Amino acid sequence: MFKILTIHDKQSELFLRKKTNSVSDPKMVTRSFINEMKKTMIGANGIGLAANQIGNNTRIFVATHAGKFYVFINPILLKSSTEEDTMEEGCLSVPNVYGAVTRASKVVIQGIDVRGKLVKLKAVGLLARIFQHELDHLNGTLFIDKASETYSVED
Repeated sequence: MFKILTIHDKQSELFLRKKTNSVSDPKMVTRSFINEMKKTMIGANGIGLAANQIGNNTRIFVATHAGKFYVFINPILLKSSTEEDTMEEGCLSVPNVYGAVTRASKVVIQGIDVRGKLVKLKAVGLLARIFQHELDHLNGTLFIDKASETYSVED
């Protein structure tokens, strides 16, 4: 499993706040790398993980929702609804902190999957939120930057 970078370390926070680089050859992204990302995410009780959260400066994220596993390489947000929802979010890179974040309730995202195929997906509700949260990571934005207010809990 990979080590997850957190904002508690200044160097890590600087890295997390930088926009990631596109993957020049998506076919070079190995299944073993994706599997390690998945194991790391699940091992940390997460539902999404961006590559920069494990120190890899590339535009890749993995996510899980309703028993399905998603991989996006070079993801882009094609559409987002004007309808919004506000929900509590947390983040593996901002441990023990939670806050209410307003996001589009529906999105259309496009990227490349682990087989190198172009995928386009419409997501609603929690899945749309997960995708937006992970895209924010790839753009150097943390949920605490968007939260109306945050609060901390102890381990």
